[in-house]
Amino acid sequence: MSTRTILFTTIASASLLACSAADQGNATVPANAATAAASPAGAAQAGLPFAITPVAAFDAPWAMTFLPDGRMLVTQKAGQLMLVSADGKTKTPLTGIPAVDSEGQGGLMDVVLHPQFAQNRMVYFSFSEAGPGGKGVALARGVLQDGDKPALQDVSVIFRASPYVEGDGHYSGRIAFAPDGQHLFFTNGERQKFDPAQDPKATLGKVLRLTLDGKPAGDPALTAKGFNPAVWSYGHRNLLGIAFDGAGNLWEQEMGPMGGDEINLIQAGKNYGYPIVSDGDHYDGRDIPNHDTRPEFEKYKVNWTPVIAPAGLIAYSGAMFPEWQGDLFVGGLASEALVRIDVNGTQATKGDQWGMNARIREVEQGPDGALYVLEDGEGGRLLKLTKPA
Repeated sequence: MSTRTILFTTIASASLLACSAADQGNATVPANAATAAASPAGAAQAGLPFAITPVAAFDAPWAMTFLPDGRMLVTQKAGQLMLVSADGKTKTPLTGIPAVDSEGQGGLMDVVLHPQFAQNRMVYFSFSEAGPGGKGVALARGVLQDGDKPALQDVSVIFRASPYVEGDGHYSGRIAFAPDGQHLFFTNGERQKFDPAQDPKATLGKVLRLTLDGKPAGDPALTAKGFNPAVWSYGHRNLLGIAFDGAGNLWEQEMGPMGGDEINLIQAGKNYGYPIVSDGDHYDGRDIPNHDTRPEFEKYKVNWTPVIAPAGLIAYSGAMFPEWQGDLFVGGLASEALVRIDVNGTQATKGDQWGMNARIREVEQGPDGALYVLEDGEGGRLLKLTKPA
C-alpha cells in the first residue's frame, strides 16, 4: 500500500502474531476471565450504554439463533449443536450432527432457522469437513425433534463448496435467507488460497445464492459468462457475516489481511477485488494495491486499519434500542469489541466501538430487542445486553 496510518505503522510488528491469530477466525482462545460481570440493578457499566447479564457459558461457541419460544440453538466449534433454555440454565446437545473437521478454523459454524420454521421445524447449519481433494465447507439442514431426547432428524447436506482444498483456514460458512423466502445466501471463503476468489469456476471467495433446497441460483449475468451457477458476487476473502436489513439490502463483512477489514453492500454480479486490491497488505509484508487504484472493482462501504477482526453480523430492528434501528452490529475478535455501523440507506459509516474485554465471536438480536453476544474460546459466555435501568 502507498500509505499507512501512523498508528498502524507503530503497532504492526507487535500485533502481527495477534492479527494472524484473529484472522484464524475459529482459533480457540480462552475467554478473558476479567470480562464484565452482571451490572448491578441493570445499570450500564462505565463507558457502555447497556447493561450486561451473563446467561450461559460454552466450549468455543461460534453462532446462535433463537427459536420462536425464546430458546436458543448455539453451535460449538468441535461439532456440538446445543439446545439452550431461554434462561440459559439448561443446555442439551442435539444428536444427528454429521462428522465435523474442527482443525484450525474449521468447526460447526452457522445455524439459522428456515423462514417457515414454525410449520416445518427445519434448521440450516454449516460445517467444515474432509472430502475428495482436501477440506471444505458444507451446508446442511435437518428437522428439529423436541422432547426428552432432542435431535436433528433427516439431516442432509444440500451444498458443498467447490473445490475442496488442503488447509484449515477461511471457510466462512455464513447463511442468510432472502426476504423473498425463496432463496438463501451462503458465504464461501477463499481458503487462504488467494486466487480462487477471482476464479469463475470455484465457489471459493464468493457470496452464493441458492434455492432453499441448495440448488444453484446465482446471478444470471455471471452464469452466462461461465461462472459457477451459484455465484452471486466474487472477489471476497474470509466472509464471517452476512445479513439483510429491513429495506432488503444485503450486507456482508469480511476479514482483510494485515489491515483492511471490510463492510460491503453485496450486489449481484459485482467483483469486490480480492486479492487484486485490498486496503491491507499480505502478512509477509508484500504490498496489495488499494481499492482506489482500481475503480472497476466494487469498493467497501466501511474499512478498518488497524483491523477489528470482525465476526458475526446483524442488522438491528428491535424496539429496545430505537436509536440503533437499521444499524449493523458486528463482533470483534482481535479488537475484543462490539462494533456498531451507522447505516443510511445504502451508505454506511463507522459508529461506536465498545470494549468488551474478550474476543466477541457472534452477535444476535433477541426476541425482545436485546442484543446477545458470544465470547470466543473455552468458557466463552453468552451475554445479554439490555437498556440500563
